[in-house]
Formats: sequence, C-alpha cells, structure tokens
Amino acid sequence: MMNDQETLENCSNRRKAAGENPAKRDQILDGAKRVFMEKGFDGASINDITRAAGVSKGTIYVYFESKHDLFGALVERERRRISENVRTVLDDAFPIRETLFNFGTLIAAHLSSPSNVRGMRMALGVVDTMPDTAHCFLREGLGSGPQILKAYLDRQVAAGLLQIDDTMLAARQFSDLCVSGLFKPALFGEMRKSPPRPIIEGVVKSAIEMFMARYGK
Repeated sequence: MMNDQETLENCSNRRKAAGENPAKRDQILDGAKRVFMEKGFDGASINDITRAAGVSKGTIYVYFESKHDLFGALVERERRRISENVRTVLDDAFPIRETLFNFGTLIAAHLSSPSNVRGMRMALGVVDTMPDTAHCFLREGLGSGPQILKAYLDRQVAAGLLQIDDTMLAARQFSDLCVSGLFKPALFGEMRKSPPRPIIEGVVKSAIEMFMARYGK
C-alpha cells in the first residue's frame, strides 16, 4: 500500500505536454473548469471544453490525453495554489496558536467554499468508475494541507514546543476539527454559501484549544 507521499507523486506524474505554452495550457484548464463546474464530470464533453476554452480539439489533445487527464490537471493546479498559500501561513516566526489560527481559517474557508464542494461532488461521482481520479482529488486536494502542516508540527516538536508522537495523525485531526460543522453541511447542500468569517473563526479557535490541550507542553 502506498503512503501519502508516494500517492501524491503518482497523482502528479502526468503526461508531459507536446505543447509547452503555459498560457495556452491555463486557457484550456480555465475552460475545462467552467464546464466541469456547470455540467459535472460525466456531463462535460471535450467539445464543450473546446468551445469554453476557445481552442480546437486538436489543441486540447496536444496538452492532455483525455477528459480524465484534464480533471487531474485541474486538481493538481488547485493543489499547488493552496499549498503555496498554506506554506506562507505556516511561519515558524509566529506563536503556534497564531500560526494554527491562520492555517485553520485558510483551510476551513477553502474546503467549505462552493467551488471546492462542487469539485468534491464530482470526485465522489466518479469514485466507482475512476477510483484513481477520486483518489488523486482526495490526496492532492484535501490531503495536501495536512501533509504541509505535518512538516510544521515536526519542527515544533523538534524545538520542544509541542509533544506529539504521530504528527501526521495530529495534522489530520487538527484539519478535521477546523471544518467541524462546516464541510459536511456544505457537501450535502444544507449550507449553500460559504460560511461567514466569524463562524469559521469560532470553529478554528475551538479547534486550537482542543489541539493544544492534547499536544501542547
């Protein structure tokens, strides 16, 4: 069984595009994202994506092998964007509680956002027919935050500021606490808009208290 890092590497190991124009690639991905968000994965067609992106079908196949490949590339692009933001807030120069607050509010706002929820529903819709795609969405989309948080927690343990035996488990626990009462209502349609900032902050502050009561020194 692969560990999380091996899975991330496999998910990211996509076909090298014959065309190397980053702007054109992003143009295709932007068009694909609009179509996927509107029609879902099964309802979207390559013809729909060509019209939305303003390119020919041949151009799409220069950069991507299939609709499956397009969806995977979208997930990877979003993972990179979130990962960059997460690494920015996980700054060792600030107190642990402040850093955890910044991380938690970022993750909670992202995971409970309508766009992420639509992506999650698409991934769940193809889990039986394309399990690798759903797996990559989990690891690259939802799993990248805890992976980066783990590295931060490792540094705090080494500095003697936290006492944690399993930092990967602790990172997942904190991430889950930060979306408690937010993510599932959004996923199942009970909450159709992004939760207000004060609600997110209240959940994250409670998560920090629980986390520090367990792992603080």
